Amino acid sequence: MHLFSLLTRSVPFLCVLAAAGIVPANAASPMISDFSSPPSGSSAPVSRQPFGEINGQPVELLVLTNGTGMTVKIISYGARVAALRTADRNGHWDDIVLGYDTLAGYATPTDPYFGAIVGRVGNRIAKGRFTLDGKTYQLATNDGPNHLHGGKVGFDRVVWQEDRQAHLHGAAVRLVYTSPAGEEGYPGTLHAAVTYRLTDSNEVQIDYQVTADAPTPVNLTNHSYFNLDGAGEGTILGQELELHSKAYTPVDATLIPTGELKAVAGTPMDFTSATPIGQRIQAVGGNPVGYDHNFAVEGTAGTLRWAARVYSPKTGRRLEVLTTEPGVQFYSGNFLDGTIQGKGGRTYPQYAAFCLETQHFPDAVNQPNFPNTVLRPGVTYRSTTVWRLSADRR
Repeated sequence: MHLFSLLTRSVPFLCVLAAAGIVPANAASPMISDFSSPPSGSSAPVSRQPFGEINGQPVELLVLTNGTGMTVKIISYGARVAALRTADRNGHWDDIVLGYDTLAGYATPTDPYFGAIVGRVGNRIAKGRFTLDGKTYQLATNDGPNHLHGGKVGFDRVVWQEDRQAHLHGAAVRLVYTSPAGEEGYPGTLHAAVTYRLTDSNEVQIDYQVTADAPTPVNLTNHSYFNLDGAGEGTILGQELELHSKAYTPVDATLIPTGELKAVAGTPMDFTSATPIGQRIQAVGGNPVGYDHNFAVEGTAGTLRWAARVYSPKTGRRLEVLTTEPGVQFYSGNFLDGTIQGKGGRTYPQYAAFCLETQHFPDAVNQPNFPNTVLRPGVTYRSTTVWRLSADRR
């Protein structure tokens, strides 16, 4: 993956926007990095603003604010978490997820899924091929020889609609998308809903609900890139990770699981106790070097339990991830290379962020010993992930 900076004021770039059907938001609308209002809580927990258009479809910016002043900004293009603003141990507020200031950035072909909901199937499917009920399906191979994150136009590259009839309370929004039969090669029409909720206990809860009218594989996840020191504030190599996992799924050279579960003990994959992310990263190998591996979460899948904890010694911020999913993909930002111009004009070097993508295992549709990802008619896919944010006060 080769990522590059986009010069938003150049004439050639504006021509690209026009060709892609992207219309910028009104010039008076704030950019994602604009947090000019002080974080003092809000009597309106959800606010909405236009965020431009893509292919004639209006894109919304949805802002959730809780009673402590924490803010989550979501855009309906890709149902993305575009900003997550939290306080550190000294009460200093920072946005801790990577992304762009404008819709144009998110719509570029080289966007690395910043903050997006990915699907129908997050992660990889070997050779873009699977057989279901005796029929073989061929999907796009958009990651070398394999299918990644739903294909060339996955759920990250469509406009979701807010469900204003959902009768939610507090700082919460529900976004829905209908994927027609045959989209990206998948069978069956699929109805997906994702609810984001920001609680006054500084938790972001993500609830997924999916139905389909024909058997189809489903594996939704959120692809946010976190840096607990602040987005664009150096690397995450000194931040300490703990995973509730005693085993991971080894992969081949194209990052497809071999089908086995391997113990993490005695390997660079062992995060059963808090360990700086960069402590053993060179031993992981890869091209580029770094983590991009699925870990099996201890406990019973389907029940909400902790999967990961990350702590920044610099800021005192702590992120705890809870999920009902059987696995979590830990990615250390290996493909970032400093060429993306992100929010506030900042660039993101290699290892500028980590991802913790709660999910079923990669290539599960082709791996009979992995937890099943096939959704059948009459069954509702449900999944919950919680990001619990805090900061020590030392």
